[in-house]
Amino acid sequence: MEKFENVSVTTKANVYFDGKVTSRAVTFANGSSKTLGIMLPGEYEFGTDKPELMEITAGVMDVLLPGQSEWLRVVGGESFNVPGNAKFQLKVSELTDYICSFLDE
Repeated sequence: MEKFENVSVTTKANVYFDGKVTSRAVTFANGSSKTLGIMLPGEYEFGTDKPELMEITAGVMDVLLPGQSEWLRVVGGESFNVPGNAKFQLKVSELTDYICSFLDE
C-alpha cells in the first residue's frame, strides 16, 4: 500500500537500538493501528504482545520466527506474520522500509 487516507499520525518517533530502527504510529478511523518504519542494517530481537503482520515495502531481511529453526528471507513486496506474546529475530542486510499491522487475536 503506497498511501493511507483519513488517518492520524503520532509525530513522536519510536526509536529502538540506538536509532537503527525507527517508526511512527498511524491510527485509522476504525481504531486499528500500524507503524511505518525504517531499519538500518543490523541484527535485532523484537517482542510483541499482539499478533503482527510485517509488510516489507523495500529492502531485505532474514527472519527467525518463534518455534522455527530456519531463517526466512523476506524482500520488498513480501510479508510475514508474528504470533502474539512472542519474540522474533531479524538480520537486516540493507536499509529496509516496513509496515507493521497490529492484528486482533
